[in-house]
Amino acid sequence: MSHLIAIDQGTTSTRAIVFDAALKPRALAQRELPQIFPAPGLVEHDPEEIWAATIAVVRDAMARAGLAAKDVAGLGITNQRETTLIWDRATGRPIHNAIVWQDRRTAAYCERLRTGGHEAEITAKTGLIVDPYFSASKIAWLLEHVDGARQMAEDGALAFGTVDSFLLWRLTGGKVHATDASNAARTSLLDIATGEWDEGLCRLFGVPLAILPQVRDCAGSFGVTAPDLFGGAIAILGMAGDQQAATLGQGCFTPGMMKSTYGTGCFMLLNTGSERVTSRNRLLSTIAYQFDGKRTYALEGAIFVAGAAVQWLRDGLKLIARSSDVGALAAKADPAEEVYLVPAFTGLGAPYWDAQARGAIFGLTRNSGGAEIARAALDAVGYQTRDLIEAMHADWPASREAATVLRVDGGMTSSDPCMQFLADILAAPVDRPVVMETTALGAAYLAGRAAGLCPDLDGFAAQWQRDKRFTPHMDAAMREMKYSGWKDAVRRTLTSG
Repeated sequence: MSHLIAIDQGTTSTRAIVFDAALKPRALAQRELPQIFPAPGLVEHDPEEIWAATIAVVRDAMARAGLAAKDVAGLGITNQRETTLIWDRATGRPIHNAIVWQDRRTAAYCERLRTGGHEAEITAKTGLIVDPYFSASKIAWLLEHVDGARQMAEDGALAFGTVDSFLLWRLTGGKVHATDASNAARTSLLDIATGEWDEGLCRLFGVPLAILPQVRDCAGSFGVTAPDLFGGAIAILGMAGDQQAATLGQGCFTPGMMKSTYGTGCFMLLNTGSERVTSRNRLLSTIAYQFDGKRTYALEGAIFVAGAAVQWLRDGLKLIARSSDVGALAAKADPAEEVYLVPAFTGLGAPYWDAQARGAIFGLTRNSGGAEIARAALDAVGYQTRDLIEAMHADWPASREAATVLRVDGGMTSSDPCMQFLADILAAPVDRPVVMETTALGAAYLAGRAAGLCPDLDGFAAQWQRDKRFTPHMDAAMREMKYSGWKDAVRRTLTSG
């Protein structure tokens, strides 16, 4: 039993990666996850697609690695966070499609909570703002809009979970209804100081306590898989939301360390240790990870659209045939053209939190074309990242005093020009790791830690290796001119004043 499996269930794909005992990736299998857009601003997933893909990729990865269930010491799960499912405990069938974290259908509901004066209480307990992004308003919507759901929930016949809990329920044949602290912290229902579900918040959102999963540490026993799934039972030993798993995979265990993941969206976490920092700049205070009942906290900034903008260039504008073509197209842009794309396709996240904002392009001239728009899409990632770092430094001055090095991962980081612009606009080094699959690596580490195969945090951090460091080269005046143009474009886009 010298191997570990990580299930990485993301927004646009489902993957399984086999790691050996030294946490080196040995086999990978992946399936794309179709997106469902019932109406503008609404995003759903088919839960059965998620389940079928999960089983398929685990089986494929095991086959490619030549493993049987008896060879696997443990399995870790990491997942798209906040995405909300409710299912029937008796049948295991979801009552509706999964409502994805990007979905904005509850914007009016959240606005009523804000105008009703409830945001201060919610933020004080959860570290989160009131926004459709988080799970609680999605639960409330499902209970109100699915026939019979409210009564079934009150009767204890339904179960809620983010994707981790849903997969755990299915993997264990309905025997375990649980989540970990990092995922629970993203629901707007958990008091992150105590690590417990808050009855007052549940009443506020109209969520019966009976439908909520048990909250556990990130590493430990979560049950075993049903033997018929993978040819034998496999212990499930780790669980964390994708951004927290990436924080683990990047070895960001020391307060002041930060990482940023560039996938569909962009998510930056700054480790604040045992100190829960209250944000004054619309960032989130959240649980980074929990071991032995002890919580480590982080400040987080969430950008809703990063790689999704490249997908839009490919699928919406048809400017490129493959996402990997974007760099070559952007390289053809006229340097004299100052085009800004504010990718508010589903609203703007931190630090603006404007659910009604929509995407816009500024600075177009008769000379502007596809290349300039492609470059603007990539540059937007750098500008939004700087927005987050500026807010983090303001919230926690200790992070500004330290030498800032940003550890990055995710699909977009494979582009050297994109990462160079990031370093330039931040005026800070950007480190790309050797093992790019940091989210899955974090999940595998959790399972390996619980299985006794992997070292403690210090030992694991010492194994982290850098592939390349990008250092800033841009002239300071140019940097500030470009960033000022971005801030002006965002100001023109905001609807919230």
